[in-house]
Amino acid sequence: MNLNQMLDRTAQRLSGSPALVCVKKDGSENIVTFGELRRLVLCAAAGFEKKGIEKGDCVAIIHRNGAEFVIAYFGLLRLGAIAVPINYMVQKPEELGYMLKHVEAKGVITQREFLRGILKTKETVPSLGFILSSDGAGSTGADVESFETFLTDSNPMEGSVEIDDEDIVTMLFTSGTTGNPKAVMLTHSNLVSNVDAGAEAFGLTEKDVALTLLPMFHTFAWTCCTLISLRLGVKNVVIAHAAPPKPWLDCMARHGVTIFAAVPQIYSLLSKQAVGLKKWVLRFWFFRKVRIAVSGAAPLSPSTLKEFRDGFGVSITEGYGLTETSPIASFNPIGRPKVSSVGKPVQHVQIRIIGDGGKSIPQGGEGEIEIKGPNIMKGYYKNEEATREAVDADGWFKSGDIGLLDEDGYLFIKDRKKDMIIVKGLKVFSAQVEKTLMNHPDIADAAVIGIPDSTGDERIKAFFVLVEGSKIDSSELHKFCRKNLDPYKRPREIEIVDELPKNALQKTLKRVLRDRELEKAKT
Repeated sequence: MNLNQMLDRTAQRLSGSPALVCVKKDGSENIVTFGELRRLVLCAAAGFEKKGIEKGDCVAIIHRNGAEFVIAYFGLLRLGAIAVPINYMVQKPEELGYMLKHVEAKGVITQREFLRGILKTKETVPSLGFILSSDGAGSTGADVESFETFLTDSNPMEGSVEIDDEDIVTMLFTSGTTGNPKAVMLTHSNLVSNVDAGAEAFGLTEKDVALTLLPMFHTFAWTCCTLISLRLGVKNVVIAHAAPPKPWLDCMARHGVTIFAAVPQIYSLLSKQAVGLKKWVLRFWFFRKVRIAVSGAAPLSPSTLKEFRDGFGVSITEGYGLTETSPIASFNPIGRPKVSSVGKPVQHVQIRIIGDGGKSIPQGGEGEIEIKGPNIMKGYYKNEEATREAVDADGWFKSGDIGLLDEDGYLFIKDRKKDMIIVKGLKVFSAQVEKTLMNHPDIADAAVIGIPDSTGDERIKAFFVLVEGSKIDSSELHKFCRKNLDPYKRPREIEIVDELPKNALQKTLKRVLRDRELEKAKT
């Protein structure tokens, strides 16, 4: 089965049922049924066909969460074209231009607020033929067309393009930790298999109500919230703006959301609000129907897990995955989770731990996590060398993460391989140090990096964001480190900052911190 067939079957079965409840910043809602969604997708397909889009062509989507995102994505799939969602926070013309040129994008679906950056790159992307804006073009003139008019001027597409399950559906750019970002190619088979694995792992049924709060351009939100909802016929409450939280919390309550997916930073923020009267309002109104809270994309601290459970009466269940794995690789079994674990491999997926010499590491030993299954990407677009480095001849994907499997087959993440710090020949996992540091009541956020010195060794530096109103200084933080960390794991340097650099999913961008330190060393 491919994604087009998936949508068709659900729309036929539940034509009049709500598919998307799209919530704007002011809290107003627009409800789209499954039948209407399919009709609009076919209109979009006809419109793209008029624009000359053919099978294999790439079209970028730079758009906040909303029905337009889903309609454009599936409209492209009808033609066998490739949807390329791009982080709407990428505003630098050179970075955006690189992505659009790399995939030879034929068009862009976007919104008025992102037009300036796109128009700056337009002249540098020869392939770019059209720009469609879902909320008007503003003063940009003929360069930008209305997506709404684009839909209303098209009748639903008749007939179909032959689609193979191994055809590429989407290309998603990695965060580009080193050099330019790579475009991950995912197929119908990758995504459908992962949707089914996720639905089974989460224990979802038609009666559930999902919330898409995280940005749809990221594979976590798209697969785990949007695609799973479309597969099962689940009502999906789609949030365009995460801030302020009150409008979407109200919508959660009104629609009885039962599955909540977020990153650790959102859980931490909510936990800090769950005190006194606020706790009762949050728990017994906004979260009253939530039966499963899913966390991914970054490590979840035990303190956040406990605070959230105590405040809301809901346990957070962790999973693990990467863009290259569509993304779900493992998930804690419902009712049988292990604290600090990211669970067991989902159905049809295998996980193993490999040492530096390429040999399997015995149970309980730490090494690089490798993953195999129908969810593994087709490869990196126009980068065969990187593809060969990432996926071996037997189909095992090298994650770049360090972890271990315990005696029950549960996976524990220790750190990113590139975030592992070597101090006097000893391995220090930055994530483990950060977890210890976050236990300090005055620390709101922390990041640890290794800074190479002239001997080839590394020294540890810690960056701290303090809880509002805290007056703790670096000498007290050093004292805390001496008390709670082994000598070789202690930060030699400490810097208190107002904020840490983050990406769209609130992951700390450690490469930015490293680059800053390297620049300092040069001056």
